[in-house]
Amino acid sequence: VQLQASGGGMVQAGGSLRLSCARSGRTGGSHTVAWFRQAPGKEREFVGRIAWSSWSDGNIYYADSVKGRFTISTDNAKNAVYLQMNSLKPEDTAVYYCAADRRVTLATTVSGYRYWGKGTLVTVSS
Repeated sequence: VQLQASGGGMVQAGGSLRLSCARSGRTGGSHTVAWFRQAPGKEREFVGRIAWSSWSDGNIYYADSVKGRFTISTDNAKNAVYLQMNSLKPEDTAVYYCAADRRVTLATTVSGYRYWGKGTLVTVSS
């Protein structure tokens, strides 16, 4: 599975951005795609994830820090996963990564995901 995150940029506090994660390769079957972020000098942290399989369609979970502001969605025809970020705060500034695993997982840690894309930088100014 190959992943590529895009859509980062600079925005003022209170603004919005939509990140995209393009998937290619073996994307069929059970799958979990997660978003993580890493601020300067900090550990990479979980943002949210979406999991689907033949018996479950789009189970989504968010970190408390973004719940109510960020939304994960998919476009299966495009093999894309999106992260809509609203009401952005300066503390949301980070490099955002998408990660995936070819199974349904509840993982919220870096070690829980086998496949990673390069990140995209989001900068929120106050």
